[in-house]
Amino acid sequence: MAVPRSRHSNARKNTKRSHHAKVSKKLSKCTNCGEEHLPHRACLSCGYYGGQLVLSKEEA
Repeated sequence: MAVPRSRHSNARKNTKRSHHAKVSKKLSKCTNCGEEHLPHRACLSCGYYGGQLVLSKEEA
């Protein structure tokens, strides 16, 4: 197993981790009611997905 010869400095360690920041969720607008929802999922407020009703009001 490979063993590092010397320790990485804090600057070098943190530079590697510069791309690990959290990213906010991308939301898309419903074409039927205009409310925001997760992409590729049915709208929970109206139950539409892709212009078609897929969830009834009771399920949503």
